Amino acid sequence: MLKIARTILSGTPLLALPAFAANGEFQTGITGVGPAKFFFTLAAAILLTLIFRSTANHLARFLTAKIGQIRIRAALKKRGPGVLHDFILPGAYGGLVKIDHAILTAGGILCIQSKHYNGVVFGGEGEPQWTSIDSVNRRRFLNPLIQNEGRARALRMVVPDVPVANLVIFTGSVEFTTPPPKNVIHVDQLESYIARFVFGPSKIDDWHAVWLTVSAAAMTDDDTRKDFQAQLGFN
Repeated sequence: MLKIARTILSGTPLLALPAFAANGEFQTGITGVGPAKFFFTLAAAILLTLIFRSTANHLARFLTAKIGQIRIRAALKKRGPGVLHDFILPGAYGGLVKIDHAILTAGGILCIQSKHYNGVVFGGEGEPQWTSIDSVNRRRFLNPLIQNEGRARALRMVVPDVPVANLVIFTGSVEFTTPPPKNVIHVDQLESYIARFVFGPSKIDDWHAVWLTVSAAAMTDDDTRKDFQAQLGFN
């Protein structure tokens, strides 16, 4: 230490101390930049990583949800031509409701709502909200059975004499903490569910006329969709 001090006082160049730059800024042996710049670069890299990961997660969720919808449509198509997707009806209590899927079966109509979640889902049949938990997020959402019952009632207004059943289909890697209600299924179960489902006795003679009535009432035009979106924004 004494020798170094003498060197500093004598003005001899400090060839033995390369850690100091000419401008007096300390240099790291890893990056060759000042510590402030190093930590700023590190923070920026971490931020970009988090942004990329979030974007990738959202993209993966979007794509898997689309795949789930394709699977539902393909399964329903196998059951016959009496299928409608993504249409709007006047609500049973005013306003508009959007129905994800509806299919005409031998004894009535299934009014279907689809939900896409990954992870664990729990909630009772009569609870107003359900919860999903995955490795990243915890989400609360409206009880889909209660939500879809309003849509089923809108269908019943169109064809009052026809049995209409409420069905909720989950897509994604979802698990339930307790056995869900019988009318809450995974998309893997859809075809077998429709094949086994029984509405009970019906007095309908002309099912073709029933479906023509539903098809005529279903609204899919752009103006109606805009009105529905405006209703969602108002709510």
